Amino acid sequence: MKARFFYFLAAFLFGAGLELSQMTDPQKVQGFLNLTRSWDPSLIFVMIGAILVNSIVYYTWIKKKETPLFSPKFLIPTSKDITPKLIIGSILFGIGWGIAGFCPGPALSGLFRGQSEVFIVVASMLSGMLIYNVIFERILEKS
Repeated sequence: MKARFFYFLAAFLFGAGLELSQMTDPQKVQGFLNLTRSWDPSLIFVMIGAILVNSIVYYTWIKKKETPLFSPKFLIPTSKDITPKLIIGSILFGIGWGIAGFCPGPALSGLFRGQSEVFIVVASMLSGMLIYNVIFERILEKS
């Protein structure tokens, strides 16, 4: 029960950070991603803040081999392979983010604010995940 409180607290702080930084505003995000017309560089400060926080946590806790609060070990990816699946997924993610102006996290938080356009974005994300799973399962079955 105690762990769930901390999960909720972490999610709440993440959501509050998204709201405070205006990462949930599609026009703000599209303004940042549009380098050709009226570029809005303000979200760079959000990225710098995230990098600073992650760096501090990484070097003061993870690098010292401390254990996480609610898990026996940190689950850090070890693969450094750049695969076609990674490249295609990254491209599709970027295209979807640029078109919709929503990253998955802010899109989900937008559901709770009742933004009508976000329902289309979330439905599209879920559809894409479903389509990917169906296609990927078929590819695995053939091999």
